[in-house]
Amino acid sequence: MTFEEFRETYKLRLTETQAEAVRSVEGPVLLLAVPGSGKTTVLVSRLGYMIIGCGIPPSSVLTMTYTVAATKDMKNRFCSFFGEEWRGIVEFRTINGVCAKIIRAYERRTGRKAFRLIDDERESARLIASVWKDIMGHMPEEAEIRQTATGITYIKNMMYSEKELDGLREAPGIPIRKLYRRYCEVMRNQRAMDYDDQMLYAHRILRKHPQILSEIQNAYRYICVDEAQDTSRIQHEIITLLAGKRDNLFMVGDEDQSIYGFRAAYPKALLVFEEKHPGAKLLFMEENFRSDANIVESAERFICRNPSRHEKTMYAARPPRYAVTEIPISDRIKQYDLLLQIALDCTEETAILYRNNASAIPLIDLLERNGVSYQLRMPEPSFFTNHIVLDLMQTFRLAYNPRDTEAFLRVYNKLSRHAPIRNPQKVCETAKTFGITVWEAAVLTENRLSVRLYVKSLERKLRALKKKRADRAIAFIQRKTDYESYLYSLEESPQKLRLLALIGRFEPSPQHFLNRMRELKELIVSGKRNERASFILSTVHSAKGLEYDTVYLMDVIDGVFPFEPIDNPINLFPEDMAYYEEERRLFYVGITRAKNHLYLLRYDDYESSFCDEFFQSQNTDDMEIQFRQIVFPGYIDFCKRIQNGMEIIHKKFGHAKIIALNEHFIFARFEDIIRALPLCELYAFALLDEKQLFGAYADTVKKLRKEFFSHVNVQMYPIKIKKN
Repeated sequence: MTFEEFRETYKLRLTETQAEAVRSVEGPVLLLAVPGSGKTTVLVSRLGYMIIGCGIPPSSVLTMTYTVAATKDMKNRFCSFFGEEWRGIVEFRTINGVCAKIIRAYERRTGRKAFRLIDDERESARLIASVWKDIMGHMPEEAEIRQTATGITYIKNMMYSEKELDGLREAPGIPIRKLYRRYCEVMRNQRAMDYDDQMLYAHRILRKHPQILSEIQNAYRYICVDEAQDTSRIQHEIITLLAGKRDNLFMVGDEDQSIYGFRAAYPKALLVFEEKHPGAKLLFMEENFRSDANIVESAERFICRNPSRHEKTMYAARPPRYAVTEIPISDRIKQYDLLLQIALDCTEETAILYRNNASAIPLIDLLERNGVSYQLRMPEPSFFTNHIVLDLMQTFRLAYNPRDTEAFLRVYNKLSRHAPIRNPQKVCETAKTFGITVWEAAVLTENRLSVRLYVKSLERKLRALKKKRADRAIAFIQRKTDYESYLYSLEESPQKLRLLALIGRFEPSPQHFLNRMRELKELIVSGKRNERASFILSTVHSAKGLEYDTVYLMDVIDGVFPFEPIDNPINLFPEDMAYYEEERRLFYVGITRAKNHLYLLRYDDYESSFCDEFFQSQNTDDMEIQFRQIVFPGYIDFCKRIQNGMEIIHKKFGHAKIIALNEHFIFARFEDIIRALPLCELYAFALLDEKQLFGAYADTVKKLRKEFFSHVNVQMYPIKIKKN
């Protein structure tokens, strides 16, 4: 069957770009698909064309997706296109499903029994808790178990060597290197493996047993991979081995939408695809069919400033009808009040997207109090086991029950960093032995007068808390104890205390607040939701792959979104730059969920670097044209000369090599630091000596820097191209 016959038979409406991707059956192909470009339709159509049009046996084609849910969705889409008779014949698997098959092949060939797979999250959590207790001396909180599990997954998926592991940064309070090594030791001793081990073992089998590798390669002569930007390093290595010499590998992804760095997503593999697969074909699906042109154009201008990406330009199939709107609000309370009003008036599909689950808790509280119907995508109760939340709740419990030794052990030295008790366990034992309060026991067991005085002072403060409204009690703890100082010592923001205060403003006492927090936790754990409600709450991560008529992106302020704003990206280490780029990609994914209406919410008293850049970028094209055509007419020719890999000499920073560039910046590696340098300045400095720089062109260059590149702090130093 010819391609045209196939397309006509199944009534497939494909653009020329999409059709080219469907026809590309043989050899390595990387399809870079921007948001809303119809990648799933193309992947399913190509699979159908291979099997029905080209007569390739279904058993020799393996399609891999990121999750089990995505596998089911892809199978359903395929059957809806080509008929239910294909269900169970065409193979869709996750990477772990493929690895399980490799391990079974190893067992058959060698007669050896593989390690037991731990497929129960509760068992994994118990094991991590046991390891934590061995190393830290106490049982971890749920949040600490999750953080440790995420860290272990990251290390395994990145295939870190011992040397790389030694250089890994650790989050405050979580010695992940020790925890990881001890966890691996325990797993080996128990002859057990987790899902990440399953991939590592499968990779090792493929490397050490060429017969098994050949068996799998012969079984799957064609491999398709969806959401390639979310695939980890170990997964890419396995896929490359499976593709083998035939290299009939079709990968679909977009590094601009890679937002799972914490799970070790490895978008770099897309950037080096041609290097890894000689003769590879690169295809670009750049037309966005989803969103209003104003959304598409603004999103494109924003993301194109990321250095680590393929050079592509998203453009809109739809005309511009609706303006993208920034909504400045006086403070966070007003934001939640506004969202409540929107929910009350909501008649069309409206999504409230946020970076962190924590942002949704006060809104859920408000919606519940007002009886508003809503959907909550992917409910996540981890907020309630966060150490800050638990500290506050234990402080309130201690205020009401001064014999609560568990609460005392948890919070006293955090609230009293300037007068710590050396042996709080002894205080608790004394309180239990004599049936007295922990305050009385502390005074009895402590010899230092300063500590005894502070104990009495803190007792009075907590007694006074019971008479305060909950939000004022929270503010009192923050201002009148050492708790905020404790948070800063951990490099933690007090943002969660502010979120808790938003719930507390409706509660007349700390006790009422404790009851309300218990109700909210039960509500979220139960997964209560109204699937028909048009008002939808979701993190950006959970909204990936979805689309909504109207999107409100909340908390677009520095310290929340982005979590760590960057004042001067030119001095970032590579790993910090990678993190910041992902923050920008997360923002990009959020704004491209909107079909028609997009609103960004910020507060008057907070900086918002993303909003500033996003809305400023809408006005930069005219300035760039003016700069190119009037100020320096030779600028365009100069830009054409700048290429990846070119060596340059900077007067201040020295020798460097250009590793990436876009229409506004080059990104050059100076020893171990990557610096972003605006092309307009480089051009000016290439033309002018220092005397001329302070002459006629000086004011123009300075003005341009202030207006066009205000988000990058680059000092003016001459630069020249190094001659070979």
